[in-house]
Amino acid sequence: MRVFNFAAGPATLPTEVLAQAREELPDWQQLGMSVMEVSHRGAPFMAVAREAEALLRELLAVPEDYRVLFMQGGATGQFAAVPLNLAAAEASADYLNTGLWSQKSIAEARRLQLRVNVVADESASGYTRVPEAAALRFSPGAAYAHYTVNETIGGVEFPYIPASEPVPLVADVSSTLLSRPLPVARFGVLYAGAQKNLGPAGLTLVIVRAALLGRARPGTPSVLDYQAMAREGSMLNTPPTFAWYMTGLVLRWLKAQGGLGVIAERNRTKARLLYDTIDASGFYRNPVAKEARSLMNVPFTLASPALEAPFLEQARAAGLANLEGHRSVGGLRASLYNAMPLAGVEALVEFMREFARRHG
Repeated sequence: MRVFNFAAGPATLPTEVLAQAREELPDWQQLGMSVMEVSHRGAPFMAVAREAEALLRELLAVPEDYRVLFMQGGATGQFAAVPLNLAAAEASADYLNTGLWSQKSIAEARRLQLRVNVVADESASGYTRVPEAAALRFSPGAAYAHYTVNETIGGVEFPYIPASEPVPLVADVSSTLLSRPLPVARFGVLYAGAQKNLGPAGLTLVIVRAALLGRARPGTPSVLDYQAMAREGSMLNTPPTFAWYMTGLVLRWLKAQGGLGVIAERNRTKARLLYDTIDASGFYRNPVAKEARSLMNVPFTLASPALEAPFLEQARAAGLANLEGHRSVGGLRASLYNAMPLAGVEALVEFMREFARRHG
């Protein structure tokens, strides 16, 4: 029996998508073989690749002057790819530090000899807030400005898009991409690991303004070079074909649900239910400032840390899985990605209320 899976990633996938993949797995398109066994350069898989890109462009209204790349290495690989593609060694770039993933992107940029200017640093708040938009001062000569839209671990999300113009804005959107409409034209580069709202782990999506191609440093590995990948249709090397195929099925599912406007309203409803339950309980607590709360990742603590182990054990018995907080911060966390149905959140809050009644 399937459980409600609240993992932060790899995350739950739509049951309809899993059912279709199961049905097609041994004999795909009557070829007598699995999609995992066909050539990535053969006509059947090339059609999969074209459809996935077309659906993504349609759902996000990606402008024509942007290239969509299906890459590997996860968002962590992009921590290196971004400076390698957009900045010469010893150039400067602006970064916003709002949590662990911001810190990792900053560390990688510095490792690649980039002069990092930390425009805003939320360490003093314990990473429970985002900087005020009006307080941001970007450097006119920066190669780019980078921020993490949603800190998956801390549950902190930007409610606004920083105004960095004319400096190109780069965003790690791993936890939020396709959870709501997004004005792609505001960004120079968007990147996301697939394992949240896109598909299974192994695929990384990059959306890059065409005018930013061709700037890679000498010595940049070809598999990280945006222009080289764009020129080869993301097939410079063998891509993660099964993850690409699964992502295409998820994109079909998103379109069938009514698009990102419908998905966004569902996500707001789910998050509102959980946050309201936490706030009204007197037993649970979310540490994030209300204006910066994530719609995708909801961390929370109990009245006593000693209750965490029995909470998790009883939750698993009730069919509520992967509610552990990240190892770096502890506590509990529920991730509410697109494929998490409202019924899953309703089951969680019912369990939380009963647990609080028994232990409060």
